[in-house]
Amino acid sequence: METKTKIALITGGSRGLGKNMAHKIAQKGLDVIITYKSNKEEAESVVNEIKALGRNAIAYHLDTKDIKSFNSFAKNVGDYLEENTGKRNLDYLINNAGTALYSPLLEVTEEQLDDMVDIHFKGVFFLTQTFLPLINEGGGIINISSGLARFALPGSSVYGSIKAGVEMLTKYMAKELGSRKIKVNVVAPGAIETDFGGGRTRDDKNVNATIAGATALGRAGLPDDIGGVVAFLCTEEARWINGQRIEVSGGMFL
Repeated sequence: METKTKIALITGGSRGLGKNMAHKIAQKGLDVIITYKSNKEEAESVVNEIKALGRNAIAYHLDTKDIKSFNSFAKNVGDYLEENTGKRNLDYLINNAGTALYSPLLEVTEEQLDDMVDIHFKGVFFLTQTFLPLINEGGGIINISSGLARFALPGSSVYGSIKAGVEMLTKYMAKELGSRKIKVNVVAPGAIETDFGGGRTRDDKNVNATIAGATALGRAGLPDDIGGVVAFLCTEEARWINGQRIEVSGGMFL
């Protein structure tokens, strides 16, 4: 790694939106660290693809629900960075990892709600807290939310509400980290054709058609619609964007 090369850490970077973010960020000239929860082979494939672009990359296992593992994970990342750059610092943290929950209010269990809070809110909060000592002054944090924090669809009460919490948390982060010139923003995708949530947007023709009909640009989103926006926020051109929610949904439910 070159000393001046900027480095981004993307959670959940082995597939779907995270994979696309990793590619787009690497194409901007950054080196990339990704995490995966279960599929090491997919993660290593992404690493090799990024290396083929001429950037450095590495993948680590991380369960963003396992908050007690964050310190050892950060130490491993810091050791890797020090070995390759001479410093234990990176520039961007993208809190992308997550899971879906589609369930009516009457059927949500306490365990399901707790899992979603742990993954999508506590995980984002404490992973950011853990990595703040490693993030360079002038760097950035990008939290991934959802259009479901703006509009309500039956079955997404837990997911949408927690993402709304992440959006408010983003403003607090931006306010508190401004003294270090660290910018914190939210990217909120609309419905995207990935395997997220069992691939329902991609594979269920009725769901896909409903989304297309509710979107001004007339189709469901693709991963390639999202990664470039996140990558842009990892560039100098985005230096004055801070504390903002950027919805990337093609104009869904305008």
